[in-house]
Amino acid sequence: MRPRRIAWWLLAWAGSAPAFCWESAGRGHGIEPELLYAIAHVESGLRPRAMNHNPDGSRDIGLMQINSLHLPRLSEHGITEQRLLEEPCLSVWVGASILARFIDRHGYGWDAVGAYNAGSAEDRQAARERYARKVWRFYRVLVP
Repeated sequence: MRPRRIAWWLLAWAGSAPAFCWESAGRGHGIEPELLYAIAHVESGLRPRAMNHNPDGSRDIGLMQINSLHLPRLSEHGITEQRLLEEPCLSVWVGASILARFIDRHGYGWDAVGAYNAGSAEDRQAARERYARKVWRFYRVLVP
C-alpha cells in the first residue's frame, strides 16, 4: 500500500462520504481511494447532491457526477437518480465501477481518468488530457 498522508484521512472524513466508502470502493474495483476522491473533488466539489445539466440533455448526478445515460443499466440493480443524490457511498461505488470500465479499456492511467469525464472517442483526446490534469493537480496533494 502506498504511504498516505494524514491530510488524506482528514479530507476524507471532512468530505461528504466517510473514509470507509472511498477505501471500500477503491478496494472493490482495484482503484486507489485517493484517485476516486480527487475525481469527486473535480466533478462535484465533493457535494453529494450536485446536479448538472449538459448541452446534450443528459444530467450529471451526485458526488461522482454519474451521467444519466448510465441510469437504464443502473436501474437493473435498483440504483436510481434519487439514490445517487441521497447515498454518497453508492455514488462513490458507481463512479468506481464506471472508472474501472475505462481502466479495462485504457489501462490504469491518466487516459482512463480522462475518459471518466470525456469518454473514449478518439476525437476527445484533448478533453481527456485536460480533465486528467485537473484531477492530477488535486491527486498529487493526496499522494505525494
